[in-house]
Amino acid sequence: MTIHKTDMLKTLWATVRHGKIELLESEELPEETRVLVMLLPDDETEFWLQTSQTSLSSVWDNTEDDVYA
Repeated sequence: MTIHKTDMLKTLWATVRHGKIELLESEELPEETRVLVMLLPDDETEFWLQTSQTSLSSVWDNTEDDVYA
C-alpha cells in the first residue's frame, strides 16, 4: 500500500455516473491516491441542517451557559 503525504485534507464534490465517480471540478490526483467516499442523501439541505444542528446543540444546550440565562 502506498501512502502519499498531503499537507491537508481536501473535499472534492463528485457525482456517480454509470458506476464511476466523476469529480465536479478539475483536480490532479496521483495514481493510487487514497480517497474517502461519503454518500450524501439526495436532499443535501436536510442532511446539512441535521448535521449542523447536532453541533449547535452541543454548544448552546449545556448547563455551563445557564449562568447567562
